[in-house]
Amino acid sequence: MSRRAGRAARTLPGRLQTGIDIGALVLLLGLGIVGFGPTFGGDLRYLAAGFGGIAIGLVTAWLSTRHRWGFWPTAGVLLGAYLVLGHALAAPVESFLGFLPTLESLRVVIVGVVFSWKDLLTVADPVGISRGMLVVPFLSALLLAAVAGLLAWRVRTPYWVLLPVLGLFLVSIAFGTNRAALPELRGILLIVAATAWLAYRRDIARTDQTGALSANTAAQPDPPGVGVVGVRGLFRSNTARRLGLGGAVLAVGTIVTLVVSPVLAGNTDRDVLRDVVEPPVDLFDYPSPLTSFRKYVKDQADETLLTVDGLPEGQRIRLAAMDAYDGVVYNVNPQAAGNFARVGDAQQLGSADVAEDEGTVATLDITVEAYNGVWLPTGGELLGVDLDGPRSQDLNRSLYYNNDALTALSTIGVQSGDTYSINVVFPEVPGDEVLTQYDFADLSLPRVQNEPPIIASKASEYVGEVSDPIERARRLEQVLSSQGFFSNGKDGEAPSLPGHGAARMLTLLDAEQMVGDDEQYAVSMALMARKLNIPARVVMGFYPDWDEVEDPSAPLALTGEDVHAWVEIAFDNAGWVPFDPTPPEDNEPVPPQQQPKSSPKPQVLQPPPPPQEPAELPPDSAPEPQDAEDRTKDFWDDWGPLVRAIALALIPLGVLLLPLLLIFLLKVRRRKRRANIGAPSQRVGGGWSEVLSLATDLGAETNARATRRESAHELGTAFPASAGSTTLLAQRADANIFAYGEPTEREVEEYWSAVESSLEGMRGSVGWFRRQRARFSPRSLIREARSKVRPRSTARGARRGSERRQDP
Repeated sequence: MSRRAGRAARTLPGRLQTGIDIGALVLLLGLGIVGFGPTFGGDLRYLAAGFGGIAIGLVTAWLSTRHRWGFWPTAGVLLGAYLVLGHALAAPVESFLGFLPTLESLRVVIVGVVFSWKDLLTVADPVGISRGMLVVPFLSALLLAAVAGLLAWRVRTPYWVLLPVLGLFLVSIAFGTNRAALPELRGILLIVAATAWLAYRRDIARTDQTGALSANTAAQPDPPGVGVVGVRGLFRSNTARRLGLGGAVLAVGTIVTLVVSPVLAGNTDRDVLRDVVEPPVDLFDYPSPLTSFRKYVKDQADETLLTVDGLPEGQRIRLAAMDAYDGVVYNVNPQAAGNFARVGDAQQLGSADVAEDEGTVATLDITVEAYNGVWLPTGGELLGVDLDGPRSQDLNRSLYYNNDALTALSTIGVQSGDTYSINVVFPEVPGDEVLTQYDFADLSLPRVQNEPPIIASKASEYVGEVSDPIERARRLEQVLSSQGFFSNGKDGEAPSLPGHGAARMLTLLDAEQMVGDDEQYAVSMALMARKLNIPARVVMGFYPDWDEVEDPSAPLALTGEDVHAWVEIAFDNAGWVPFDPTPPEDNEPVPPQQQPKSSPKPQVLQPPPPPQEPAELPPDSAPEPQDAEDRTKDFWDDWGPLVRAIALALIPLGVLLLPLLLIFLLKVRRRKRRANIGAPSQRVGGGWSEVLSLATDLGAETNARATRRESAHELGTAFPASAGSTTLLAQRADANIFAYGEPTEREVEEYWSAVESSLEGMRGSVGWFRRQRARFSPRSLIREARSKVRPRSTARGARRGSERRQDP
């Protein structure tokens, strides 16, 4: 059988080959689209947008290859397809009947090219499908599928197709959530499908040599004793060797991934861009709800603020969780864990499947009465919000949610007459016998600033030598609750100043009798806990005196007397646990005993007071500058999640690039040995070997037994641009090597300079892709390894034959 007939017998028809390519690309790119699943929740329309973009991109790439379009016609077709089909795939909510264009859908499609990427990161998951959220999977799939198709059908080397495939994976990870979508299954399918398809394309490229670069185009006769069967055996041997090498690379890559991933990831969740992106709303623009505490409990004590229907007995309504203190006010820090993200689909803020042991699921119907503010009254963990009333659309657009603090915020604020329904789950609070098993959670909270020094001394005094985490927290709570007295500062009650600044904390803890309300006791416990490295925050909300509620199932009218503040402390495996350090309301302070009147004595002229020593000025209370360790800790607190996210995303790329890096380092080492090691004549021969190595990597085939001048003639045919310099190099190499004596160092340097010029000419005669392929090609390394093995095997065979002849 002739070579052409054999090649035709082994090459699939063009249509079948194109079909296999399309199927492989759809599978590889589709695995990246599936990564958007947690971002869009249970709505599967993101799959229609993603796979629709893949189909359009591949069809455009196929047409561009078939009709040989340039860059601008291809880009124009992609732009037209995006504008025409984007209404149905990227803006179905804004389109008429889900697919017909409207002005709103056109605005979403056009504006979404720029703003949808930011919106997807700043909207709480699930993000929904409105307001251009589907533009990200549709547009990224469209562009990367077109690039993948063009690389597959226009570039001879198929490995470049992995770049857009991995790019789509990185986009789905970076713009996704910290919950991965089927990571094991997607990873296995990616490796298996990519390996099988690349092996198929590589085999097609090896058997189809019509466009191959060869310096020795003449047909070479088969070696003696090698016929058709020998060629088949050689082919099978090469195939087995390639399969074995591919399996080894996959095994090494898998081992490296398994070893490196736990080191970089640790026990933390996956870090994504939405965890480190700048919050879209500046919380410091809104006052802390704790500053209005005394107004509610004193001025609006009997006024109905909210009406709540469906609140389970013993549960609480939350306004906000505050974790930052600056010496004046306890506020919500936007840089704390769980940034406020704009709500996309308000009815699907959390998972609808909640286990029974996770907490109490309830539906609360809330009507706003006298309360007004930006902090939306909610319950525990929000599963969904159904806004009602004439301001529902405006409230929905202005709604933000923090899943860590379980706090919702409306930038336009709620007011009297607003109604909404929320689906919530109230987490189960474990008992102390369970919390004894857990340590405090390792969280990064904002640093407490400008607290009075008495906080640290009182915290050490209250806790003492107790080391058990739950006992330390309970000791703070019990001391404040048992030794303190309650007063809101109302008429007829003991005097009690409002506020929770540093001066108010000093008067509370330094007085003979601690007098205050929820505001002062909650802040003082939280500050003392933070001083003891206990993760604590202050929470403000509503709950009634459940002992006085006659019918807990009836709607509750929450008044100013039902406004409270408490402390939450984070434990491992238990989450945030509430603590109530406020004394009972009937624990009123004891009035001071009246002192007997003193009898006046006759006035006597007293001697002048002795001179006083100069008073010592108090030490500077300004905060000391952070030392190097604190600055390093702040850097990793701020940038650590982003660094880990980038490192984890680059692991697959690093595994794929590891063999290329190894080949590049071996070539650099070989070049240095040729140029610097050995006698001058050997280094001249090394320069000529460098020319042959580059020619081999560029695809030229030379006869290993040919002389330098014969090889130079063959290379001149393959690389006409450097034919003259190659011939001159061969002649100079023969002259320097076979001449009497060794060449001088200057002659060696001049020869290597000529080698550099010849190498540049050879590289310039081929395209950019072929130059990069030659840079990382192992062909010259393999050829040199074989040339070193063959003489040894030949010598061993000759020695064994001689021994057999001598043996009678």
